[in-house]
Amino acid sequence: MTASAAIRALRGRLLWFSGDPWTQGEAAHHYVADGLLVIENGLVKTAGDTRSLLATLPADAEIIDHRPHLIMPGFIDAHIHMPQTQVVASYGAQLMDWLNRYTFVEEQKLAQQGHAEKLAAFCLDELLANGTTTAAVYGSVHRQSAEAFFRESHRRNTRMIAGKVMMDRNAPEALTDTAESGYRDSSDLIARWHGKGRQLYAITPRFAITSTPEQLAAAGRLAAEHPDCHIQTHIDENRAEIAFARELYPEAADYADIYRRFGLLGPKSLMGHCIHMTHNEWRAFAETGAVAVFCPTSNLFLGSGLFDWAHARQRGVKVAVATDIGGGTSYSMLRTMAEAYKVLQLQGQSLSAFAALHAITLGNAQALGLDPWIGSFEPGREADVVVLDTGATRAMAHRLETARDLAEELFVLVTLGDDRNVVATYVAGERVVRGG
Repeated sequence: MTASAAIRALRGRLLWFSGDPWTQGEAAHHYVADGLLVIENGLVKTAGDTRSLLATLPADAEIIDHRPHLIMPGFIDAHIHMPQTQVVASYGAQLMDWLNRYTFVEEQKLAQQGHAEKLAAFCLDELLANGTTTAAVYGSVHRQSAEAFFRESHRRNTRMIAGKVMMDRNAPEALTDTAESGYRDSSDLIARWHGKGRQLYAITPRFAITSTPEQLAAAGRLAAEHPDCHIQTHIDENRAEIAFARELYPEAADYADIYRRFGLLGPKSLMGHCIHMTHNEWRAFAETGAVAVFCPTSNLFLGSGLFDWAHARQRGVKVAVATDIGGGTSYSMLRTMAEAYKVLQLQGQSLSAFAALHAITLGNAQALGLDPWIGSFEPGREADVVVLDTGATRAMAHRLETARDLAEELFVLVTLGDDRNVVATYVAGERVVRGG
């Protein structure tokens, strides 16, 4: 914003959440048919009805009219792999074969000068084009992969969580570090980037199969030394993976116990997939506050299985939702929720449009512990915003002719939506994408 327009107001149909639609129904969301989102110095000042707020704006306030479009908090992606943007749509393999045949081949390229910078810029471009303003991002084993991503994110002022992968076995030699070097590089990256601007660090052992006990112990030491950092890894995605992990850690009671023994299971632990969970593993997640990260397009594409969201809720386990590029097949959180709906339908579960949109805004913010900063339009939140045209395609506009209410309109958006619906994306109040 310019000095003469320190206040900016976005006008349109406002939608945000302050509660959980699963338990609170209609009371969980706020909808203003003609609203103003007032932004001052990158933060939400207020949000409400245009008629009541216009008179409160200073004469030099900048008003951007997005009517009749929908204005929502920016979307949040809880699990994505920056090095895998050129692995998406790799044919015909399940998890372990897919990693060896495609992913590890591509990740070795991040040692090449300039490649990490190329992928970081592409990844952020694609996220923002899809209305995603925050993500939990895996780098490669190379320190420069995290450096490149943080540098580019800091330049754009995006709120991102990222980390260098720690991986010291069961991978090509060019993709392995050691327990000591993984600890040292991660410590240095934390010191350099965690809390710098809007950047946050995630301690990132890829998964138990690619880390020795010594490395998981080093990751646990990092977690104890930096309790405000996130932890991100994978668990219970594929039955062959689970069997291999149990073979490598025979002393552990189950897969979750491997991580728990090393101090890696806690309220800031983002645990990708959680498909084939045992009773005791669900209990461990509930006791420690660990987050189950649901990756529907990846789980379907790799044939891994169906995530049981209803069971997670019954057990009191926090759930976040993610694209999991490049096992996942879309950068769009709208496409992700469309597939989540189908995964749940196959298990006799339902997912309303309100629950889906809550999941990718306030729900993910709460699961990631970022709700004091992002995920809603409450005063003081960072003004990360996506503007959506719910009838952006001919098929959507045609269908909306018969929509009877807001719930039906939003369900069309969730079911058929993608990056074509994104009219604009704002980061800390600044417009960074002009789409539509």
